[in-house]
Amino acid sequence: MKLTLYQIDAFTNKLFSGNPAAVIPLDKWIADDLMQKLGMENNLSETVFFVPSKKNVADYEIRWFTPALEINLCGHATLASAYVLYNHLGFDKPELKFDCKSGVLVIKREKDKLSMNFPAWKPTPFPDYPKELITALGNPEIVNISRSRDVVIELRDEAAVRNCEPDFTLLKKIGEKVMITARGEKADFVSRFFAPIAGIDEDPVTGSAHSQLIPYWAEKLGKNKMHALQLSARGGELWCEFLGERVTMAGQCVFFMKGEIEI
Repeated sequence: MKLTLYQIDAFTNKLFSGNPAAVIPLDKWIADDLMQKLGMENNLSETVFFVPSKKNVADYEIRWFTPALEINLCGHATLASAYVLYNHLGFDKPELKFDCKSGVLVIKREKDKLSMNFPAWKPTPFPDYPKELITALGNPEIVNISRSRDVVIELRDEAAVRNCEPDFTLLKKIGEKVMITARGEKADFVSRFFAPIAGIDEDPVTGSAHSQLIPYWAEKLGKNKMHALQLSARGGELWCEFLGERVTMAGQCVFFMKGEIEI
């Protein structure tokens, strides 16, 4: 069996930045354990697979695998998949729809960007958070702790987010995926995302995190349209909008390589 693999840097307009995703188009689903092994072998934060959908609600079905497990939503690999379909596989509809475990995701072309419509997961107060979380983050000054699907920790300022040096071993033991965030200096807000429990110490740019960050910052800033930066070593840039029960996040992609897997 031979499979085609594309590697795309997502949420960036510069090669070697943003979040790299391995994109593997399929005609039909292959075994789950094989997809997981491919995710492990690629050793990127996500390897994404999609197949033509047999349902009327979407064009393709899509699934995402970290090196350690399957997840139910991934923004950057969805963006990368849309980029491959539009730029390499001849997809030409004005809207691209993916069906996944988190519902139907709609992607639109907007000039030099791709815009994704995702569910909004508004964080709520998390008073009973594990106290070891703060230790694992190096005891920074905390403004607020809340959670949705993951833990959202607001820090004092952008510098605190940028300079945080987590204890990933302790974070993995605690068993939570954690994002830290603050008001931005050149953007509306900034963030970083840590997920050692999923086999990813720090994710370079995280779309699913922004499904939680966008409603959080829309309420705090009193605005629905925002510009966001993720302050990982690679860095990433997103243009965001809060729509109530949904959010949109737009970004750019850069092609890195195309290869062939033989199994």
